[in-house]
Amino acid sequence: MRLTVVTYGTTGDTLPLIGLCRGLLDADHEVHFFADRSALAAAQAHGISFHALSGDMKAAVGDDGAFSKLMREGSDVTQMAKAVAHIADENTVSWMREIADHAQFSDAILFSGIASYVGLSVAEYLHMPAIGLGLWPMSPTRTFASPLLPPWRMPGWLNLISHRAVNALLWQSFRKRINEARREVLGQAPRNRMWCDYPILYGMSRHLVPQPEDWPEIWKICGTWYVDSGTWEPPAVLAEFLSSGAPPIYVGFGSMAGFDRKKLLTIVVDAIAGRRALFYPGWSGIDPTVLPENFFVIGDTPHHWLFPRTAMVIHHGGAGTSHAACRAGVPSIVIPFAGDQFFWAGRLAAARVAPNYIHHTQINAKSLSDMIAFAEMPEVVRCANALGEVMAQEDGVSRAVEQIEKLMAQSPSSRKNRSL
Repeated sequence: MRLTVVTYGTTGDTLPLIGLCRGLLDADHEVHFFADRSALAAAQAHGISFHALSGDMKAAVGDDGAFSKLMREGSDVTQMAKAVAHIADENTVSWMREIADHAQFSDAILFSGIASYVGLSVAEYLHMPAIGLGLWPMSPTRTFASPLLPPWRMPGWLNLISHRAVNALLWQSFRKRINEARREVLGQAPRNRMWCDYPILYGMSRHLVPQPEDWPEIWKICGTWYVDSGTWEPPAVLAEFLSSGAPPIYVGFGSMAGFDRKKLLTIVVDAIAGRRALFYPGWSGIDPTVLPENFFVIGDTPHHWLFPRTAMVIHHGGAGTSHAACRAGVPSIVIPFAGDQFFWAGRLAAARVAPNYIHHTQINAKSLSDMIAFAEMPEVVRCANALGEVMAQEDGVSRAVEQIEKLMAQSPSSRKNRSL
C-alpha cells in the first residue's frame, strides 16, 4: 500500500507517528509523512520520506505565539481550542493544497493532530479511506471525561456529554477556515457537521487507558507507538555522567514555552537540592548556563534509551513523555501546562507511579520537594517497575499496522476496490 500520513504539532505529536511510519515501512508499505519541519531530522534518521508542511510550530508556541498566554495564565478548553485553531487558520489552505497534490497517488490518508480536518477533507475529495491516529482518547465514551478537561470523576452520562461538547467546540473553532479551504482548494461544498464515523487507532497503552466497552470496533487502543533508539549511541560526556554516580533525576518540559522560566527553574533547582540531575531545555527558551553543577544539560536524546537510566522523570505530562516514562519503569512527577497533560497526570497518579499533579503556576519548591519524596518511596518505585514490565510487552506499532491492513482490506473505497 501507498500511505500518506499527516500531522501537525510539537515534537511529542510527531515522534510517535514516526515510530508508526517506520513500522509500516518494515511491513513493506510505502509511506510519505507530512509534518512540521521540526520532525525532519528524526524522520530522515529512520528512513522515512518526509515533507515539511507550511508553518513553524516552534515559533507558534514561542513567547509571541498563541500558546504563550495559555502558559502564563493557565488554560481552559475554550482557550485551548482557540489557540490551536489560530495555528491551523494560518496554514489550512497551504496544508490542503500540499496534501491533496501528493495524496492523489495514495491508497489512504492517515491523519492526526490539528491537521486532522484537512486530512479528512482531502480523503473525502479523493474518495479514499481516512484513518485517524490518536495519542489521547477523543472518541466519546461514558468511561471517562474528555481528556481536554481536568480529570474529574463524573457519572457516565456526563462523561459522554463532555466528549461531545468538547469535540463540538473544536469543530466550531476550525470550521470556518476549513470550509474556506475546501472551497478554494478542492471546490468542495462546506461541511456543517464534523466527521464522526471514521476509524481511529490510538497509540496509547491499555494499561493507562483500557479500551472503553462502549466504543465501536472502528476505535482501537493499540498500545504505545515509539521510535526505537536502535543503534543510537550517547555522546561520550553523557555516558560518562550516567556511569559516574546514582541514576539522576530527569527534568524536561518538551515543547512547552512562554511560561515564567526563571520562577519554574528556581523551584526545580531548590527542590532537587543538589541531587544529580539531567536537564533538557527543549523549546522552553531556558538558558541552561544558569544551572548549578549538579545539573547535566542534554540535547535531543531518545526517551526510550534515556529514561530507564534515570531515577524519575519530571515532565509536563505530554502523551509521549508520559508513556515513555511508564514504559521505562520509572516514577514520574507531572507539572502540566495545557491540553491533555492534566488527563495524563491523572492517569499516572491513578496508576500509583506519580504523585497528584500541581499546575505549573501553583507549584513551589516545598510542594515539588514533597512530590520528589513521593516518587522515591519504595512502593511507588515497585509500581513503576511493574507497569514498565507489562507495557514493554505491548507492541503498539505492530498492532496498529495490522489494524490498518485490516481496515484497508475491508474498505470499499480503497484503490484496489475502486479499480474493480
